Amino acid sequence: MTKRLELVSGSKKLVIEHDLPEVGCYLYVYEGGCCIHDSLQDTEELAKEEAHEKWGVEESEWPNEPTR
Repeated sequence: MTKRLELVSGSKKLVIEHDLPEVGCYLYVYEGGCCIHDSLQDTEELAKEEAHEKWGVEESEWPNEPTR
């Protein structure tokens, strides 16, 4: 099972989804049901940093446990 973290910030839903360790983590941003941003980072921490820099999401806003 793929580790997945989700949160809603304002009108946006942000998702960090882990791929294989050698691939990294995807950051997806949805608004109105449409994906408006996706990127690949080496680690979950880097994906969270990008979410903070681009979307203003604090690391403490992310759930501690995977969504699924």
